[in-house]
Amino acid sequence: MATLLLELGLLLVTLATAGWVGRRLGQSVIPFYVLGGMAMSPFVLGRVGPPQLAAYAIADQPYLTLLAEVGIVLLLFFLGLEFSLERLLAARRRIATAGAIDLVVNLPLGVAVGLALGWGLLEALVLGGIVYISSSAVITKSLLDLGWIANDEAAPLLGTLVFEDLVIAVYLAVLSAVLLGGGSAVAVAGDLAVAVGFLALLVAAVWLGAGLFERLLRTSTAEQFVLRAVAAAIAVGGVALTIGVSEAVAAFFVGMGFAETSHLAELEGQLRPLRDVFAGVFFFWIGANTDPAVFPAVAGVIAVLVVLTGAAKLATGYAGGAVYGLGHRRRVRVATGMLTRGEFSLIIAAIAATAVVDSAVLTQTIPAVAVGYVLVMSILGTLLMQHADRLARIVPAMG
Repeated sequence: MATLLLELGLLLVTLATAGWVGRRLGQSVIPFYVLGGMAMSPFVLGRVGPPQLAAYAIADQPYLTLLAEVGIVLLLFFLGLEFSLERLLAARRRIATAGAIDLVVNLPLGVAVGLALGWGLLEALVLGGIVYISSSAVITKSLLDLGWIANDEAAPLLGTLVFEDLVIAVYLAVLSAVLLGGGSAVAVAGDLAVAVGFLALLVAAVWLGAGLFERLLRTSTAEQFVLRAVAAAIAVGGVALTIGVSEAVAAFFVGMGFAETSHLAELEGQLRPLRDVFAGVFFFWIGANTDPAVFPAVAGVIAVLVVLTGAAKLATGYAGGAVYGLGHRRRVRVATGMLTRGEFSLIIAAIAATAVVDSAVLTQTIPAVAVGYVLVMSILGTLLMQHADRLARIVPAMG
């Protein structure tokens, strides 16, 4: 227990230091959190640090993964606080159009790259999922930090993320069954039916349960107020994850439920520090899972993916902004916002790493490619979001 407590203390010291450096340099803290996690990992500190310090390297342990999951839940909960279900449903056609553009370009592109590398169709489909899905957590944190959350560009970003998360729920169910020997087509169909039913239940709760959300927060103590809100978000997220639904999507809907109450400003004020601490742990976790030693063997593949899929995401993000009728500057913001990859790409890679299918590409190459790709795209995406308006002045308007 003493060792774990010390590890957690070192983790928080690293986050505080990395955040301070990022702020001093006038940059987003996200890349610094990720690099801090990498620096403190067994892959870096454990290998190149002095023996006295190597013993304090922070490995990816269950407690770290759990804290990272809480970070994802709280980030998407906050995103939900900024939107209403009525507004989301009113934009369903634009969400479907922007999401479809994103899907039909980016997932097939990843598959095509895999096939061009000489991989089999199954391996190529796994790569397609990794490069298709943007990071809800990274994008949400950047939207909040940049003050874009209430701006017009947030709508296409949010809509496309929701579309992607729903697609990836189906994708992960099928992928797990194929790669892990998880069951028959009937079993997969049953899992999907449960997932769809749970999402429908969440939508109904948000649509019809405004009074319930209001009463849940009706308390005279700040302690109970915070506990009830956090409990609702994490408990619903946990149920969702258990039955194969994205905890991010579930937390987003819970946030929308609370957005309709009279406690919105108090919620944001009370929970913001908690959200930022756990979000920092999530970005640290990405870095802690990244082994730089695997990069040389797959650097060429990562470079090709960054160039091709980066350009494709920028193009489809820009097109998504056009679907919403945004001007050039805000379209560029949407384009740069969709660039980041994160939690879902790593989940897909983890499934591939434990596949029962006899394929070195699945169990070795793809996980190595994924961690390097996520690291580059999470840093590149946040930096481009920060400088999106400058890019908009340089890049000519299209369409």
